[in-house]
Amino acid sequence: MNNYFIILASGQSKRFNSNKPKQFHFYKNKLLFKHSLEKAIKSKLFKRIILVVNNTKQIKEKFPNNVFVIKGGKERSDSSLIALKYIKRFRPNNVFIHDAARPDFTVKLLNNLIIALKKNKAVIPVINSNDSIKYKIKNQLFNLNRDNSFLTQTPQAFKFKDLYNLSIKQKNKITDEATLFIENNFKIKFIKGENLNNKITYKEDIKKNNTYFGIGFDIHRLVKNKQLYLGGIKIPFHSGLKGHSDGDVIIHSIIDSILGAMKKKDIGTLFPDNKNKFKNIRSPKMLKPIVELLNKNNFYINNLDINLICEQPKVSKYRDKIIKSLSNLLDIDKNLINLKGKTVEKLGLIGKEKAIACEVICSISE
Repeated sequence: MNNYFIILASGQSKRFNSNKPKQFHFYKNKLLFKHSLEKAIKSKLFKRIILVVNNTKQIKEKFPNNVFVIKGGKERSDSSLIALKYIKRFRPNNVFIHDAARPDFTVKLLNNLIIALKKNKAVIPVINSNDSIKYKIKNQLFNLNRDNSFLTQTPQAFKFKDLYNLSIKQKNKITDEATLFIENNFKIKFIKGENLNNKITYKEDIKKNNTYFGIGFDIHRLVKNKQLYLGGIKIPFHSGLKGHSDGDVIIHSIIDSILGAMKKKDIGTLFPDNKNKFKNIRSPKMLKPIVELLNKNNFYINNLDINLICEQPKVSKYRDKIIKSLSNLLDIDKNLINLKGKTVEKLGLIGKEKAIACEVICSISE
């Protein structure tokens, strides 16, 4: 499909009342704009995805090859036109325009827009207002019928040529692309939007919900002639951790901390060490169903604080690699993970380099 997805994330967020634009605030464990970007990528519905920001240097990550990051303009309408001009060279058939401030749309909505766009030039998701609406003209107020009043949402889908031709002629500021079609008497197809597809405008819109905490702890002996795994990565070392699985104390502690926060018993209940099918299992495979359980129960991770307790290897040498690995395995931003190295002053098994332990505190919200 020759579909293109434009994410507008270059606004100044004046009403958000923050020194940092709202699209670079965390929302459900990710930067706000990332929700839209990752959803568009995972949908596999778009040939190219254009992320429009006010400063491209703020984006330091590497995205898939079909994602392009460009600089936007002063106003929303300016950024939209800049993006349309940018993709014109690729000769797109369809283009979706989306506000990064709406992170909670679904892939189902994207599919519904694509279906409706086959027979229409513009498709806009709308919902009815739950509030009574007043309209003021000069000094006179009018009541609007809620059944005939619609709140428009994004993503909004268009035939590229029609939207482009209207956009290059537009001189006034507009708050969405549907406005262009309405002002020029072009036909629009309205489809049912999503009640959870709300726009984040104020700080209060990023709600802090119920938060829970869990503690995880694990310890394994070090044995010769075994590979050492910590945080899902292979660590060059003279010994590995003895265990029924690969002995990865970091991931095991994370699993127990997540289960504890969800009140779902412990790692031994799910992966008993008397079951041969779990013999030598890699810990990332153990973590995967835990993350799925977390998502299924509508929880998300706020942060992880990890203490790796050992004399050797030195945590500082592998900290960034371990955090990157955990970020990928848990599908959370690496800035939400803290990893500290602790020694025991040469005391006990750990002090004699015969064991490694780990403890984790996890915070989750719903």
